[in-house]
Amino acid sequence: MRIVFAASELSPLAHTGSLGDVLAGLPAALAARGHDVSICLPCYRGLREHPELQVRATGVEIQVPIGAKRVPAEILECTAPNGVQLFLIRRDEYFDRTTLYGPDGRAYEDNAERFIFFSKAVVELARRIQPAPEIIHAHDWQTALIPVLLRERRLPIRSVLTIHNLAYQGNFWAPDFGLLNLPGDYFTTQGVEFYGEVNLLKGGILFADRLTTVSQRYAQEIQTPAFGAGLDAVIREHAPKLDGIQNGVDDRVWNPATDRVLPERFSAGSMAGKRVCRDVLLAEFQLAPRPAGPVIAMVTRLAAQKGIDLLVPLLDRLLAHDVRLIFLGEGDTRFERELAVASRQHRARFVYRKASDLPLAHRIYAGADLFLVPSHFEPCGMAAMVAMKYGAVPVAHAVGGLSETLRDDDPTTETGNAFLFHQDSAEAFWDAIVRGLTVFADPPHSHALQQRALASDFTWPHAAERYEAVYPLALRAKRP
Repeated sequence: MRIVFAASELSPLAHTGSLGDVLAGLPAALAARGHDVSICLPCYRGLREHPELQVRATGVEIQVPIGAKRVPAEILECTAPNGVQLFLIRRDEYFDRTTLYGPDGRAYEDNAERFIFFSKAVVELARRIQPAPEIIHAHDWQTALIPVLLRERRLPIRSVLTIHNLAYQGNFWAPDFGLLNLPGDYFTTQGVEFYGEVNLLKGGILFADRLTTVSQRYAQEIQTPAFGAGLDAVIREHAPKLDGIQNGVDDRVWNPATDRVLPERFSAGSMAGKRVCRDVLLAEFQLAPRPAGPVIAMVTRLAAQKGIDLLVPLLDRLLAHDVRLIFLGEGDTRFERELAVASRQHRARFVYRKASDLPLAHRIYAGADLFLVPSHFEPCGMAAMVAMKYGAVPVAHAVGGLSETLRDDDPTTETGNAFLFHQDSAEAFWDAIVRGLTVFADPPHSHALQQRALASDFTWPHAAERYEAVYPLALRAKRP
């Protein structure tokens, strides 16, 4: 099939979370299975001159209507690091900025205009590609306008929209509707209007030919008021076209047996290198060496979703044990301040690094024994999947995709790959942490548990096969 992916992230070029990892893994897996795949990405700062991309000008310039004005988009082309053809949509006033969505956890005031422009440019580019794509696979609110545009213009290209996180919907004030250049009847309950605002994700849900999200459990959860973020009724109405497909992990990027970032490589069959990675990591952060307890890590965006509010009250209690805690992430300034203060109070045992640093993330996964995932909700849980591939055992809330990939440690049957808690509370989280500390005081038990985690298999070809079943359904979907 001929498939164009449209997204606001692509690892390692533009990355804030798992969206970028999906765009690195899934298109490549589909291309390896014989499909004609390309990706459209905004031309963020530095990409045009990126030394590894060899970006070429196509000579194509598209005039994009944005309200009363027409804004030119320059189309650049290169090969992405995953080997897939990559189109960069260049408009420096929109995308030549220090961050993707806004500084210090705040959104740029013109994010509506920026991603409306990008979505319209992708549709116009798709109309010019020969042979024409059969599917545009859009991702999250930043490209959710694409299914609306394809339907309004009655274009023969079909759409699939993947919801990675329903909490982020692209809500903007009503006057931004004028930027869409759509008929007024689209600003109704049967269009992009939502409680008097523009809701781009809602529009995509209504008009996409097929919907997917990133786990079967999350596909069910978002149909409930507790997890639906206000859109649960909309999701329930369109549930017949919704599929939950678990993400994969790219073995070419996340594999401790081949990872060139690590000081020593290792695998389930030969774990000596993990001890080396652990020691080097503690030295890198100048943490006290040779703790009696485990090295504990968390790598995440600092967002309310991630359960940071469950961890902060436990820090003093946790660090009273002889453990080492390493935290990597940035986002909500309130959480950044709290973690920075705690790290100064416990200098020898806790370090917080405010950054989004992929090579450092690799080293942290490799050096950690336990990996914390206390999320209030978690659509997929790719960080936990990566952690297991590096032998870092998750301590996780059994919710969303985490409940599909993780199994609680059971010493009687010698099964499981994680320590799970089910009640969304700090005390339940603490009980799971204590179980982890207890197991890591028993080296034979902890070694076997880490080996089971390392042996976990999360590959993209299986997910790609599931999408191969979804795309024909989009082609056959009946449109009004």
